[in-house]
Amino acid sequence: MCLLVIGIHCHACYKLVLAANRDEYYDRPTGQACFWEEAPSLLAGRDLRAGGTWLGVTKKGRIAAITNFRDPASHKEGAPSRGELVSGFLKGRESPLDYLERVDKRREAYNGFNLVLGEGERLFWYSNRGEGPRRLGPGIYGVSNHLLDTSWPKVERGKEALARLLASKERPSAEAFFGMLQDRTIPPDRLLPETGIGLEWERVLSPLFIKSPYYGTRSSTVILVDQEDRVAFEERTFNGNPDEPRCVRYEFRLDPQTG
Repeated sequence: MCLLVIGIHCHACYKLVLAANRDEYYDRPTGQACFWEEAPSLLAGRDLRAGGTWLGVTKKGRIAAITNFRDPASHKEGAPSRGELVSGFLKGRESPLDYLERVDKRREAYNGFNLVLGEGERLFWYSNRGEGPRRLGPGIYGVSNHLLDTSWPKVERGKEALARLLASKERPSAEAFFGMLQDRTIPPDRLLPETGIGLEWERVLSPLFIKSPYYGTRSSTVILVDQEDRVAFEERTFNGNPDEPRCVRYEFRLDPQTG
């Protein structure tokens, strides 16, 4: 996952809005979002190479998502899969802070990441490149491949677009959120970050929606939790062709008593 834009208690209709793009190599095997056979209340896509996921929810109200922290100079070969951090929380019963405390104790084992997780709209952000968990109160947040709310152009554009949608008194449609995630604007070079990958790649990775010959936005996901705890989860997968997405949509009501 390379972009998360989150709105918490920012619209009369929604407790939580989460819009996300997952960027990955096109040849990495991936399963479309579904309820997992071994964890029937867990809804997520699946990394078929490492077994974890980048984003998921449960019927009990647990939610988790991850982005990589871009720092090629510190990359560790053979590090554990960061996707397991997401599935581990979703399958478990620990409180968010207890889980993050346990993750923090082995933070050095992993390549850099941002982890957003919690229950319902009670969310926390944590990075093993940061200074500890942070509770996310009401507001709009964005995270890409640096720390929370780092002012990269794609993060700023995503937050601004989400703020415009949530400023409406009408209920924004899922289509409007997906339209936001399709933004392919490449910002001027002077606004691009310098993360050690060279200017050409900084340009390629700078839009909200990425497209290149062998790497890009593999899927977009929108999760909406309304005031009655009804969840709408929609994922669109592209696999290199943004004009012909495969779509799945699930709707359910949160139930804290779900096993």
